[in-house]
Amino acid sequence: MKAQPSPIDESRLRQLAAALSRRAPLDGVVLLERADDALAGAALGRLEPQLAIRILACLSPERSEALAPAIDSAVGDQWTLNLGYGDDTVGRLMEPVPATFSAGDAVGDAVEKLRPFAAERQVVYAFVVDGDGRLEGVVAMRELLFADPSERLADVMVSEPFYFRAEATLEEAMRAVLRRHYPVYPVCDPERRLLGIVRGYALFERHAIEITAQSGRMVGVEKEERLVTPWRTSLRLRHPWLQLNLLTAFAAAAVVGVFESTIASIVALAAFLPVLAGQSGNTGCQALAVTIRGLTLNELKPGMERKLLAKEALLGLANGALVGVVAALGMLVYASLSGAASPYLLAGVVLLAMIGSCVASGVSGVCVPLVLRRLGADPATASAIFLTTATDIASMGLLLGLATALLL
Repeated sequence: MKAQPSPIDESRLRQLAAALSRRAPLDGVVLLERADDALAGAALGRLEPQLAIRILACLSPERSEALAPAIDSAVGDQWTLNLGYGDDTVGRLMEPVPATFSAGDAVGDAVEKLRPFAAERQVVYAFVVDGDGRLEGVVAMRELLFADPSERLADVMVSEPFYFRAEATLEEAMRAVLRRHYPVYPVCDPERRLLGIVRGYALFERHAIEITAQSGRMVGVEKEERLVTPWRTSLRLRHPWLQLNLLTAFAAAAVVGVFESTIASIVALAAFLPVLAGQSGNTGCQALAVTIRGLTLNELKPGMERKLLAKEALLGLANGALVGVVAALGMLVYASLSGAASPYLLAGVVLLAMIGSCVASGVSGVCVPLVLRRLGADPATASAIFLTTATDIASMGLLLGLATALLL
């Protein structure tokens, strides 16, 4: 039972509804911030469901939940249902179904029933359900328009149509529609009962937002953070990852500390520590990006992990050898000009260390997201922090270890 709203100024209501209909959803959110719940809910109830749901999805969870009882239309009922699903699920994006039909309904009757809805919103399909509301078929508007009015929907519908489960995540949905480009998808519960519809562009729009957040999650910036997020909230979201980064940095520093005497004896090595760390870090980030993309697009099937590891190790070997030659020449020149002992041996150490660290970083770029996924975590979450630690330890440890073994 919806709460009865307090008396609303009809003029203000018409103005707000008109303003919302002419603006993008995010601009509509700004307008609703200045309106109370009763006025905002009534205005959303006058919008086409497609736009109203998009605006509600852009509001904060607290405000959108407060507005649901105040929306006296099918949108309010639909949004109340949507709130039962997570923010990153298909269920949160559902719009109300314009109308449903039974398989025995005549085509002409279905067209007449859909006509009023088509005047105010884009209607693409007619949905056929059984007596319990389970989805049986879908009829495209084109089929309805060209079919004989006396035909039954059962004769022109697509039986067993593709549909989403409401609890499916956006990532799962994007994998499913990678080769399906329908304008509208039905959404059902586990018993196949039709709950709503979701538009294809809405999935891509929301997924685009998720993609923009991915680079941030790799370094510990949560997707909830925006430019307008208060600094205290940003501090709470970011700081734990910085503490983790500090702990992992201590591990890399410990490796350098073990070889302190080597650095003191061969000062030229200190100049090339950041060179190896930066080059191997970039190699690892390339492997990490490819791996996460494969996981996101569901290209990395079970059993392909070894093949991917071998590929990235081979790429690390080839890239390490090519850049290692240049780095070795640089060390040769630097060591000769600075008067360091054994400049050719130093150049060889840099070459071997560069090859080994690039191989290790390529393998790490594959292993880090795979291990995170195996542990049940988001593969993109703070991957760069763990990868940086692995590449720093490998590059510095190899350079200093080889120098100690070959030169001291």
